[in-house]
Amino acid sequence: MMLFLESPESICRMVGARSRALRLARNLPQQELARMTGVSLSSIRRFEATGQGSFELVARIALALQATDGLEPLFALPERTIAQAEAAAQAARRQRARKRASEEPTA
Repeated sequence: MMLFLESPESICRMVGARSRALRLARNLPQQELARMTGVSLSSIRRFEATGQGSFELVARIALALQATDGLEPLFALPERTIAQAEAAAQAARRQRARKRASEEPTA
């Protein structure tokens, strides 16, 4: 599902609301989720209400609710063909210019 939301705040609120819905679907009280994640009850309440919290909090909640599949593509690198990977490797190799005749050591 693509997120076509207007602002970072609306995305955060939506993620918090989804977290709450998933917690309720799993029949977990907020206190139990707080215990499972190792964070305070107030952090869980604030996250579910506003979506505000650290990325670590989101990761802890996702792990506790077994919902990490949604995090996998978050910062996934684009897939490349073998030819594209080889071209990138070739471009990454350091290349040096030849020394000028005046710079070459004399014997």
